[in-house]
Amino acid sequence: MEKINNSDKFNNPMHQIDDWEENLIERYPDPAADTKEKEEFRNYVDSERVETVREFYRINHTYQTYDFVCEKEKEFLKFDRKEMSLWEAVDFLNTLVDDSDPDIDLDQFQHLLQTSEAIRADGHPDWFVLTGFLHDIGKVLCLFGEPQWAVVGDTFPVGCKFSDKIVYPEFFAANPDSTNEKYNTKYGVYTPNCGLDNVKMSWGHDEYLYQIMKDYLPEPALYMIRYHSFYSQHRENAYTHLMTEKDIEMFEWVKKFNPYDLYTKAPIKPDSKALRPYYEELVAKYLPAKLKF
Repeated sequence: MEKINNSDKFNNPMHQIDDWEENLIERYPDPAADTKEKEEFRNYVDSERVETVREFYRINHTYQTYDFVCEKEKEFLKFDRKEMSLWEAVDFLNTLVDDSDPDIDLDQFQHLLQTSEAIRADGHPDWFVLTGFLHDIGKVLCLFGEPQWAVVGDTFPVGCKFSDKIVYPEFFAANPDSTNEKYNTKYGVYTPNCGLDNVKMSWGHDEYLYQIMKDYLPEPALYMIRYHSFYSQHRENAYTHLMTEKDIEMFEWVKKFNPYDLYTKAPIKPDSKALRPYYEELVAKYLPAKLKF
């Protein structure tokens, strides 16, 4: 396998880690978009941004191998990097704000509030609201030195054939697992309908946060966290052959969460000071005072 380039340009080709989410909105536009005024939307059609996202996926698809995921699990699932309350983690995550972003100046806390407040406004259970609030906290991986391509992006199973429904599937040709007979068949190291809990996903903030939260939140919330970036399944149904009936049932929650994740970002700042007491109480209801990251 080719040695990974350690240059910052290689590891972090996007201008900011949220560029890949904006690319998602281009790929999966809001069904209600035609009912909104043009000025309500940010301009996501930017040739330079598209090229950096494309380069991001070239690197991601080349190096997200089964062995790489196993190594990252050993490295990070010891949870020995930092012990923080959720609020300390939010403050920590806020250091990811990119002042050079010309489109929007909301910090990560306000982005999280936009998602959770939209869920709350629609009358969903409080655990669903909390899930919207914390679903991206796993991006603190960037602050532990992880490159963008191992933190964000569409997720997908490793250890079996890469689906052509994954974004930029042509880049998997450079992934050594594509020519490894152990991993390049339909089922690879898995068995039919073995269940997603037995399937290793590409490494990133989704799996990392799931592992942190798995003892504290209801099962539908954990599916939302763990698979909200698994677009080749919840949009394309590319891996149903690995799923159990329970997985399929739980993915209805993932699909319910997805529009809140994608379409609630706007330049209007939530009143974080007024909202904080509600979220402090909600966080205290479900989570311990300190979490290990």
